Amino acid sequence: MKIAQKIIYITLLFSCLLGIKTSNAQQLKGYVYDAYAQPLNAVYLYNINSEQHAHTAENGYFVLDNNTVGDTLSIGLLGFKKQKVVLTAADLKDGLQIALESNIFKLDEVVLAEEVNVLNTFAKLDLETNPINSSQEILRKVPGLIIGQHAGGGKAEQLFLRGFDIDHGTDVSINVDGIPVNNVSHAHGQGYSDLHFVIPETINNINFGKGPYYANAKDFTTAGYIDFKTKNRLEENIVKLSYGQFNTIRTLGLFNLLDKQKSESAYFGMEYIETDGPFNSSQNFNRVNLIGKYTTYFNDRDRLSLTASHFKSRWDASGQIPNRAVNRGLIDRFGAIDDTEGGNTSRSLVNAEYSTTVNDNTTFKGNAFYTYYDFELYSNFTFFLEDPINGDQIKQKEARNTYGFNTALNTQYNLGNTTIETTAGVGLRYDNIEGVELSRTLNRNTTLEFLQLGDVNQTNAFAYYDAEFDFGKLKVTPGVRLEYFKFLYNDALAETYSTQSERKTAILPKLQVQYNQKDNLQWFFKTGIGFHSNDARVVVAQQGEDILPKAYGVDLGSVWKPLPKLALNATAWYLFLEQEFVYVGDAGIVEPSGKTERLGLDLGLRYQFNKHLYFDTDTTLTKARSVNNNNGENYIPLAPNFTLVGGLALQDYKGFSGGLRYRFLDDRAANEDYTVTAEGYFVTDFNLNYKLNTHLSIGVAIENIFNTEWNETQFLTESRLQNETESVEEIHFTPGTPFNAKANITYTF
Repeated sequence: MKIAQKIIYITLLFSCLLGIKTSNAQQLKGYVYDAYAQPLNAVYLYNINSEQHAHTAENGYFVLDNNTVGDTLSIGLLGFKKQKVVLTAADLKDGLQIALESNIFKLDEVVLAEEVNVLNTFAKLDLETNPINSSQEILRKVPGLIIGQHAGGGKAEQLFLRGFDIDHGTDVSINVDGIPVNNVSHAHGQGYSDLHFVIPETINNINFGKGPYYANAKDFTTAGYIDFKTKNRLEENIVKLSYGQFNTIRTLGLFNLLDKQKSESAYFGMEYIETDGPFNSSQNFNRVNLIGKYTTYFNDRDRLSLTASHFKSRWDASGQIPNRAVNRGLIDRFGAIDDTEGGNTSRSLVNAEYSTTVNDNTTFKGNAFYTYYDFELYSNFTFFLEDPINGDQIKQKEARNTYGFNTALNTQYNLGNTTIETTAGVGLRYDNIEGVELSRTLNRNTTLEFLQLGDVNQTNAFAYYDAEFDFGKLKVTPGVRLEYFKFLYNDALAETYSTQSERKTAILPKLQVQYNQKDNLQWFFKTGIGFHSNDARVVVAQQGEDILPKAYGVDLGSVWKPLPKLALNATAWYLFLEQEFVYVGDAGIVEPSGKTERLGLDLGLRYQFNKHLYFDTDTTLTKARSVNNNNGENYIPLAPNFTLVGGLALQDYKGFSGGLRYRFLDDRAANEDYTVTAEGYFVTDFNLNYKLNTHLSIGVAIENIFNTEWNETQFLTESRLQNETESVEEIHFTPGTPFNAKANITYTF
């Protein structure tokens, strides 16, 4: 009898400690849909009585513990009207089906404690209030990210983030629907990321994170990662035509193939762009994008999406020009020393995405993809420095097949009042790159000399695991990522055939901590180890030594809503890199830069005056230095030290919508001792649209509305003009777009 009593006492004690209800509390299951019966992901469900909460999975499914008849449930997702439901016995027995009505995005509806990632929620709010109108604007939606174009619009943009001159993607991971955009061991440079294959109107969401803190983030995640998600369905068909200065034309068509079906959707899209650009020598630029996507839902638990797309672009370019040529009056700002630069590129891809609810606590998602990509670029950075007769034009070329898959298994369960969510994933990426070429050429049609030529085979297998412990106000998420690389390179210029091969493995721990002090105040701490990604030709040149140098980072920040319509965020951060080997594709050489450190402050502000008027701004302060060099000689060339971006958006006011956007990049060092300056700029863009009726709208978009004279990209380069006897090292630049107006007309149905 005493033993039985002890067992009862121990059971009651553990019940109290773990907060287990001994009443008739039950588990609630169900789905959340939109008005078109399409599942909604990341919907927040909160039981006001039991204080239990849950989020829906990608197929809209949720499981919520500790519910009783009469409890009130609050259901919310940004962009939809909040609902409250009083639970009945039938709900608990048969499950709950909830349909949310769409609504204008409102900042005052954002409750910090309800959001999975608040800064990403802000990015989604920015995306809705300031729609993307061009592929160049896609990356500008990431706070603190600055881009620059310097090759006629067809080349991938140069990126700047967190004190990195990322070139075209060396230290930021970019993905679309799970497909990596960064090209490893690329002919022009490691991580080359061309997002021009994405039609901006098909983007549904942007997910990003800064720093090396995320177990699920792929190769190149040093400064951060950016994941884009395309729409599964279109709300309406769109036909759009734009025409502007410099013979600029853009046409767009997006069409539903299955109209408002509950269980499936499909659409097709085509975009065509051409322009001569503001340069004296026409860019002759054109681009075509095609996309088709089919999505089906079955068994109430499964979703399958199939996507196919094709992109092709060609252009001529005036290239970077030296200051002295403009100052002497040899050319104007939009002139050229060698206007035979340019190139062409294409990308074709297929992608299959699958997600399912395995059981009440477990979901699975994955995708498998294939891309074919080719690239050919002609450049001339030094003019007649190396070859005073033929000039220094170079060609970079490659053709690649990329295969891969990603998987993630997510499990949630409760231990008393603690919710534990684990995610485990594995994946593979294999690149087969044929004819990676660097050669000297003449007039884009004569090859004078091969500098490098070979084939690359690169394999990246990875696995990761993280576990989020949700204690209510406090969330702790430790994680770990395992990376495996195999690099193969066959040098076609070697006298005898041989395969250079190296392998490397890295184990990368991560930790994130989030504390919701109040519903309007959140703190977060992040730390982790990443690595600087390197080209296969760097790896074999280094014989596998120090070729995955570690990156150590830490973030400390907060998000605060002092007023319902005002949100502030601040993050102090630090990042240390053991080494940065850089493969300079333009020269075919490896440049080690040694140890580096970067520290900075990210600040953001968002204020919604009313449902029509929305203001946002983000600023970054950064100090980037080389550790090995003496003070005053340790600047990292072109690393940004101060940026400011933001604007004012007008949404659906008496038929008018539009916005004023600005971006500022401060002066920065162009060399290690800051004796040469890369000049900053402040540029403002404007757009305004008016809805004539339910289906028809007209608008105007103006780039550089104040016609600011600015340099979009700048490099300190040694070059020689044809009539010069000695070379000169100075700033070479690509002029930024002058005042550029475009009119557009849009028809929706």
